[in-house]
Amino acid sequence: MGRGCLTRVSGSVVQPGGLTSLREWHAACDFSRRMASLKFGDDTDFQLELRRRVDEYFRTTGRRPRDCWQMYLKTAILVAVYAGSYGLLVFGARTWWQALPLAILLGLAAAGIGFNIQHDGGHQAYSSSPWINKLMAMTLELIGGSSYLWRWKHVVFHHTYVNITGHDTDIDLGMLARLTPHQRRLAFHRWQHLYLWPLYGVLAIKWQLVDDFRKLISGRISNQPFPRPRGWDLVVFAAGKAIFLTIAFGIPAMFHPFGIVLFFYGVAGLVTGIALSVVFQVAHCVEEADFPVPRSDTGRIDHAWAVHQAETTVDFARDSRMVTWLVGGLNFQIEHHLFPRVGHVNYPAISRLVEETCRDFGIRYAQHRSFRAGLASHFRWLRRMGMSP
Repeated sequence: MGRGCLTRVSGSVVQPGGLTSLREWHAACDFSRRMASLKFGDDTDFQLELRRRVDEYFRTTGRRPRDCWQMYLKTAILVAVYAGSYGLLVFGARTWWQALPLAILLGLAAAGIGFNIQHDGGHQAYSSSPWINKLMAMTLELIGGSSYLWRWKHVVFHHTYVNITGHDTDIDLGMLARLTPHQRRLAFHRWQHLYLWPLYGVLAIKWQLVDDFRKLISGRISNQPFPRPRGWDLVVFAAGKAIFLTIAFGIPAMFHPFGIVLFFYGVAGLVTGIALSVVFQVAHCVEEADFPVPRSDTGRIDHAWAVHQAETTVDFARDSRMVTWLVGGLNFQIEHHLFPRVGHVNYPAISRLVEETCRDFGIRYAQHRSFRAGLASHFRWLRRMGMSP
C-alpha cells in the first residue's frame, strides 16, 4: 500500500495529524488496512467544491490559513494566565478564599491551553512549520496529557470516524454512560443525564493519572490498537508526565500540607475536565447529530466522508466572539472537522462558505444559537439514551 493509503480511508484527516516519522507513517498505514472494511461513499463533489471555495477565499483575501498573529498573541495570554494563576496559588495564597478562585482560574487556563494552543498544534493548524506545531502540541504535556496518545485517540480515531460506534474512541465512556443508540444500555444509565456532569471533571483527573499509563501498557485506546510510543516519543511521554506531576504535586507539597495540595489539584482538575468534556459533547452528542452505522452487507457508510463530517457535528454560539475566543473556535465544529489544518481564528469567516455550500448540496448544517442551547440538547440526548428502548 503506497502513500495514498490514508487518504482513501480518512480524507484529509490522518495526514494532518503530525505523522512525521517513517515508523508512524507505516503504523498509520497499518491502521488504514485494519479499518479498510469501513468505507465511506464515493461522491466527493461536495468536498471538492467546498475546498475550492475556501481556497479561493484565502487566495482573494490574502489571509493565512496558519501562522496567524492572533494565535501567537493568544498563546502568550493563555500561558501567562496559566503561569500567573499557578504562581499565585502556590506561592501567594494564604487563605482558602484566596486559593479557591485561583484554582478555578488555573483549571480554566489549562482548558484554554487545550482548546486553543495544543489543539491547533496537534492538528498542524497552528503553523506551517512542523517544529512549531510539535511544540504547541506538546503543551498538552503541561496540563497532564500526552500529545502522542491524543494524536491517535483524537486526530486519527475520532476525526476519521466521528460518531461511529466502535470506531470513534471519543464517544466511548465504557460502562459509565451510553452516548449513542448503538451502545449497550445498562439500568443505571437511566440517571446518566443527572450523574454524568460532575463525573466529566473526574474523567480529566483519571486521564491525567491513570488512563494514559493504561493505554501505554495495553497498546489500545478503547477497543482500538495503536503503536506504542518509542524513542523520542516515549521520552516526551515520560518527561511530560514527570513535569506535570512535579508541577501538580511536587512543588506545591514543598510549601503546603499534602492534603491541601490534593484538594486544590482536585478543584483545578474538575474545572478542566468539565470544560473540556462539555465543549466536546455539545458538538457531537446532541439530538441534532447523526450516529450512523455501516451497512452490514458492505461495511460502508452511506455518505461520503465530508458529508459524514458535516452531519455528525453541530456548531454552537457562532455569533459569540467571547465563546469563540475561549474555546479555540471549537464552537465552529463543522468547519474544524472539514478543515482540521486551518487555524481556528479563520473559522468564523469560512463558516459562511461552509453553510452556503451545504445548502447548495442539500446537506444539513446544524447549529445551536447559544452554548446554553447546546447544553440543553446534550442533556436531552443523555436522558433519551438512558431510557429503555
